[in-house]
Amino acid sequence: MKTSLTKSAIVTGGSGGIGGSIAKRLAKDGFSVVVNYAGKPAPAQAVVADLKAAGAQGIAVQADVANAEDVERLFKESMDAFGKPNVVVHCAGIMPLFLIASGDVAAFDKVIATNLRGTFLVFAQAAQHVLDGGRIMAFSSSVLAKSFPTYGAYIASKAGVEGMVHVLANELRGRNITVNAVAPGQVRTDLFLKGKSDALIDELKKMNPLERLGMPEDMANLVSFLAGPEGGWINSQVVRANGGFA
Repeated sequence: MKTSLTKSAIVTGGSGGIGGSIAKRLAKDGFSVVVNYAGKPAPAQAVVADLKAAGAQGIAVQADVANAEDVERLFKESMDAFGKPNVVVHCAGIMPLFLIASGDVAAFDKVIATNLRGTFLVFAQAAQHVLDGGRIMAFSSSVLAKSFPTYGAYIASKAGVEGMVHVLANELRGRNITVNAVAPGQVRTDLFLKGKSDALIDELKKMNPLERLGMPEDMANLVSFLAGPEGGWINSQVVRANGGFA
């Protein structure tokens, strides 16, 4: 295993809008960053190129977070490159929307596999390998408070994520490792904006009293705080970063 004086972080879903912003912010904070992606390598490689252009270290590692062997390999390749991680940020997830009445078991199983099983697998590896004094974070969602139609599978998966955050925090007692969840509201990413009219976007903005969409950088700033020394007393919490949406 390679050892390094540099702090290291693993960001799952690190090629996406939020994940990519988090990877860049952690690199700015002095971390060597492993950018995980599930499918297309080009966006992840672009994030790594940005990290290196800014003078930081980074690598891209493909892994499906729903696959136990993939997650184990993700951590192995990460540790081969940068040593044991100080921080793990689990951003990877999917959000297909469908009515419960549809009875679409295949779609439900896919959401649970990626969002909930994936969190369990990432948490399992993080619990084994994150250095004492480190940070573990998962992403939930502020939509849990709204119970919107078609969000049943997604909300079920994220409710499970929040439950596991509290349990893992207790299981890591004595190691000075914090475990928290970040629960965004609506965030301006390409994925969020896709297929939405300007009128709908304006309506969504007004759902919080700040009357704007969140930015990926808003999430990255929160992760940076939780990963830094000032965030060391925040543990077993779900931080709802949503502008007052819920």
